[in-house]
Amino acid sequence: MSTYLSAENLGHSFHDHWLFKNLTIGINRGRRVALVGINGAGKSTLLKLLAGQFLPVEGKVVQARDLRMGYLEQDPSFDKAYTISDYIFHSDNKQQQLIRQYEELLENDPDNTKAIDKITEEISDSNAWEYEYKIKTILGRLDIHHLNQKIDTLSGGQKKRLALARLLIEDPDVYLLDEPTNHLDIDTIEWLEKLMTEGAKTILMVTHDRYFLDNVCNEILEIDNGKIIPYLGNYGYYLEKKAERESTLELQFQKNTNLLKKELEWMRRQPQARGTKSKARIDAFYDLEDQTKNNGLKGKVELSVKTARQGNKILELHHLYKGFNNQNLVENFNYVFKKGDRIGLAGKNGSGKSTLLNMITGGLAPDKGTVEKGETTVMGYFHQSGIVFKEDDRVIDVVKNVAEFITMADGKTISASALLTLFLFPPKKQYGFIANLSGGEKKRLQLMNLLMKNPNFLILDEPTNDLDIDTLNVLEEFLTNYTGVLMLVSHDRYLLDKLTDQLFIMEGEGRVRIFNGNYSSYRYEQEIAKQEAKNNLIVDKTGTKTQPKKSKLSFKELKELEGLDKEIAAVENKIKALTEELNSGSLDHQQLIDLARQIEGLNNQMDEKSIRWIELTELNES
Repeated sequence: MSTYLSAENLGHSFHDHWLFKNLTIGINRGRRVALVGINGAGKSTLLKLLAGQFLPVEGKVVQARDLRMGYLEQDPSFDKAYTISDYIFHSDNKQQQLIRQYEELLENDPDNTKAIDKITEEISDSNAWEYEYKIKTILGRLDIHHLNQKIDTLSGGQKKRLALARLLIEDPDVYLLDEPTNHLDIDTIEWLEKLMTEGAKTILMVTHDRYFLDNVCNEILEIDNGKIIPYLGNYGYYLEKKAERESTLELQFQKNTNLLKKELEWMRRQPQARGTKSKARIDAFYDLEDQTKNNGLKGKVELSVKTARQGNKILELHHLYKGFNNQNLVENFNYVFKKGDRIGLAGKNGSGKSTLLNMITGGLAPDKGTVEKGETTVMGYFHQSGIVFKEDDRVIDVVKNVAEFITMADGKTISASALLTLFLFPPKKQYGFIANLSGGEKKRLQLMNLLMKNPNFLILDEPTNDLDIDTLNVLEEFLTNYTGVLMLVSHDRYLLDKLTDQLFIMEGEGRVRIFNGNYSSYRYEQEIAKQEAKNNLIVDKTGTKTQPKKSKLSFKELKELEGLDKEIAAVENKIKALTEELNSGSLDHQQLIDLARQIEGLNNQMDEKSIRWIELTELNES
């Protein structure tokens, strides 16, 4: 198996702190590898080094000759690209430039049939229709439609999806992906899962999404104390083997600790005779000290803060309406929150999830209707955008600005410093600057700030972005035992399944459906409904399958769907005529071969057009 990418004796440091040293890994063709480790372990840095974004302090990165490598960073940059088209389509790729002209004509000048016919013929001549279908599918799935839109007008989420789209279109030899599921809705994540597991793709990725990790990757590399520990299996296998390994380490740690105490007594005896002591034994003492220091039991985030008392009236929503730019996001929604409610919000990006949350928290006034909050209700709102910390503030000062002392769930009071330690911020980090924290550490600090206020109505809007898996596991444990009302917006299906038993589903055009069950139950219902819809297809006079439309596609997609109806019917008629000719018994051997080839080619066309027809029909119903 050929090695595409390798790192030899890699070492890198930031702010006089070594993330890792003497790191050696190799990524072979066809391996789908997840890189895991706590926030600040160096996962994103390792990806950047492998992608050639900057040079390591020590060691080297080696690529196979002519390797095409694709790197998706957490916060993509766009060089000098001005519009989406500039970024997506390469100027030196003739097929891409033809597709670009075709797409821009359809969007900006759809009635110019002469120009469209001309470019259509050129695309046919260059055999680019399959490529055009692939590009259109990827852009559509990632909700990228207006190719002339300026990149600097896009949101952070749109930019991430745009960078992912270009990567998928290019289909490199190696995918280096840093949190690829951030800013994607769940339907799109499930589509991306299928795409990533098709063919023999080579992938190295950092992700906190455990379902995605489990479904895509067949190998895991954990960065732990600057070393790489391999696990040849999926996420479930990794958890099992990691638990075994940590159990062994715990036993070894206890043995080392006991031995260290004895050796320490020996080292302290008769200091005046230190020079006569065995040099080997002294060296062994220092080695043992290092081992014990670095391999002790890892700290765990312990989230157990007090929850404020909750009265009978919590929060009531009466006839809420909200819209923007002539688009209804919430229409006549009513709900009375009860003690113990655990509600997940589901829906596509832009369907109104954050709008509903902002009305609930009072950050946005409804167009009509009322939000009535109980007197004892204490809101805690974890925003997607997060708290903006001052980069030159010290971590401990950020916490002390909220409170010097915090009451825990058991009634005990602890200092801000002690709470930071529970949240895996050791004293050295507490007195360090915010600027030195990783993205995940900043999120953890934001979460801690929120919980210190003892909320009894907790709203979490995409809390999993940038958090490491260890912190997520403990966050889940806390939220499982949380006694207040919980509302959760997350693209993490694992989190939704584990923590919620009811969903508010933003169905579009202002409809908010209340579903009793978790996300997997909802998806199961959707799959059953989709299957029933396929079984009830209407067959028109031409034999073309059609379905009643429930919602409108874009103008361009409607035109395409109408065209496909006619194209499929025409191809069906051609196949029928050629098949009759094939069975006539009047053809010689060579004519039979030629006709069979024509029919095979038409059948392939039929498959492609049918797949696209099904996709557009499903989009029209969603």
